[in-house]
Amino acid sequence: MTKRKVLFWIAVLYFAEGLPFGIAYDVWPVFFRVHGVSLREIGLMSLLSLPWTWKLLWAPLVDRYGSRQHWITACLFFLGATTIAIIPQDASQPSFLLWSLLLLFTTASATQDIAIDAYAVDVSTPKTIGSINGTRVSAARVAMLVGGGGFITLADFVGWSLLWVALAVMFFALAAVAWMSPRVPLEASERRHNLAPVLRWFFRWEMVPVLAFVLLFKVGDSTLGRMVKPFWVDRGYSLTEIGTISVTLGVGLTIVGALAGGWFVNRYGIFQSLLWLGLAQLVSNLGYVAVAAIDLPRESIYAASMIESFTQGLGTAAFLSFLMNLCDKEHAATQYAILSAMFALTRDVAGAFSGIGVEALGYAVYFALTTALALPGLALLPAIKPRIREDSEGSSVDH
Repeated sequence: MTKRKVLFWIAVLYFAEGLPFGIAYDVWPVFFRVHGVSLREIGLMSLLSLPWTWKLLWAPLVDRYGSRQHWITACLFFLGATTIAIIPQDASQPSFLLWSLLLLFTTASATQDIAIDAYAVDVSTPKTIGSINGTRVSAARVAMLVGGGGFITLADFVGWSLLWVALAVMFFALAAVAWMSPRVPLEASERRHNLAPVLRWFFRWEMVPVLAFVLLFKVGDSTLGRMVKPFWVDRGYSLTEIGTISVTLGVGLTIVGALAGGWFVNRYGIFQSLLWLGLAQLVSNLGYVAVAAIDLPRESIYAASMIESFTQGLGTAAFLSFLMNLCDKEHAATQYAILSAMFALTRDVAGAFSGIGVEALGYAVYFALTTALALPGLALLPAIKPRIREDSEGSSVDH
């Protein structure tokens, strides 16, 4: 495939990947908070994201059976059906059935992520890895713009039920489009008995600092993000302001940041990107610390949100390039699932305690804590540098 065609399908598939994550991450906290659900419960809702952590358990099935498109299409249909089933549930008093439906939703999303992430590794080359990661982050954020900011803003006008129906229709349409994406076949020998080499790859001493870095690099950003939307609600901002500024404009700036981050990776290499873009990601949390701690003009939160969104895109593009750099194409689904699951583990576990942290410490101290949580990951950069494969010009080498 040409580079343009590759980037087109990466954009389409990562839109499909980002849409359900945006619903779970951006829409659910607002949806349940405006229906009177407590911060503690909203924080614990992070545990519904555990399928993104444990997807490594069934990732070998995706590597071994069927094409990437079989898995992606089936999951998108299931996401549409689950969304329709959520509509009649009472959001003000979430039942066991509602929690189960939400868990099924995230499980289907996590499963399609395995196949889509593997597809990105399948089509990547040393000269396109930065562009692919800038595109994938941007496309996922566009999905969050449509499904997150769009949903929250329109909820002021048309209500939630109609929007859930629209979301289901989008999933069904994406399933049809994803089925048409070009296949990248693997040799049968590459798809058999692949668990043993993956385990040998994983259980090596030199992987210890790598896995620690994967656990910690995004934890400051993730723990902040879980409580940002409730913070806007509790400060009295309208759904329109939240949808327009925090989500819609935020997504746009994250896209710009991701594209800039992809360019930075291509130009300066993965290690330099992790260092400098990781520092930018850390510093941006201080904006929310200032807004929560100091009596600033109402619009100051807009600036904090814009800076945090832009730097989140920068850091994510660098981080995803690092994860892809570690993977072999023949075991891409399983290896990438393991790495992304390690990242998701800290995001979900820390997020589960975020509501408790805010209730105990207040927003200002909690946001300061999230800034401090970003430091250990950066401190591990010298230890993981030998594991990054880069050529003399700073771009990743093929493997």
